[in-house]
Amino acid sequence: MDASKLLGRLAATNSLTPKEWLQLLAAQDELLPQAQGLAREIATANFGKAIFYRGIVEFTNYCRNDCLYCGIRKSNQTLTRYRLSQEVIIECCDKGAAQGVQTFVLQGGEDLNITDAWLSDLIQKLTTSFPKACITLSLGERSPASYAQLFQAGARRYLLRHETASPAHYSKLHPARQAFWHRITCLYTLKALGYQTGCGMMIGSPYQTLDDLALDFSFIQEFQPAMLGIGPFLPHHATPFKNAAKGLAAQTLYVLALSRILLPPLLLPATTALNTLLPTGYAQGVLSGCNVIMPNLTITPHKQDYQLYDHKPVAEDIAKTLAAISQELAPIGYYLQSARGDFNPLGAKKSCT
Repeated sequence: MDASKLLGRLAATNSLTPKEWLQLLAAQDELLPQAQGLAREIATANFGKAIFYRGIVEFTNYCRNDCLYCGIRKSNQTLTRYRLSQEVIIECCDKGAAQGVQTFVLQGGEDLNITDAWLSDLIQKLTTSFPKACITLSLGERSPASYAQLFQAGARRYLLRHETASPAHYSKLHPARQAFWHRITCLYTLKALGYQTGCGMMIGSPYQTLDDLALDFSFIQEFQPAMLGIGPFLPHHATPFKNAAKGLAAQTLYVLALSRILLPPLLLPATTALNTLLPTGYAQGVLSGCNVIMPNLTITPHKQDYQLYDHKPVAEDIAKTLAAISQELAPIGYYLQSARGDFNPLGAKKSCT
């Protein structure tokens, strides 16, 4: 089938075969502007010109894992490790709430010292202090009992990037003790528990092929996530992939656009990694169908210690960050919206309250 017609069929049916995904991905040079335009139309129909903003608190950079691409991998001995106290985390959220943030994303490495009891207590304190806010977690692989306890405490979203839907590719990005199928099982567990569950992948990661990306889209199509975390691969100097090439901006934007076309109600962030790669990455992401931006609430001096990749920007205070993002979005006709922005597959505009 002609690639342009294939794009139209994706918009009409929200479904393609693996071979069709591969054909569509191979047509990037031909279809990028058309895909971006269609993605914008779909996003605008669902969300208008409003862009949700979340506040990320990167509260621990300890990690038991040794992912070959990640700057906070346990083998990185040059990193200053830290854990924020509950009091400091709440202070970070309080500063965000003062600027209209209604979703707090608690993000960290797989830190064995962060227990379920401690996290549950923190989540309960946050839901009490900010009753209208949504608590999102991004803490990697945990047990089903842990996920259930954290949901019981009040967490409602969980972002766990699958990184790649190819077991062979996964094995090239992670040491042997980190199993692909365990990552996938965690995602299905989270969804079954009732979390608004997000997955996602790096674009242009080492050894990635178009066949791998076609598998990613087939998995996403089957899994039907509420959120997708997609950004370009960016190397870190203290990892085995320190000399690997960066992911390409055009391919990242194309994958974002296809993701919006596949899943119209999706919560799709324009990531910090994309904004690191491109001078106007947030705006370019929005023009490719993104509807979420997640500025950093982490209090200095720890912002610079959560470096998943080199040259990650260290933001100023949240008010200045939001002002800068608003200034970037204004020329393209979009604006930041203070709202929880929950996933609603039946009518995305209803998620704005």
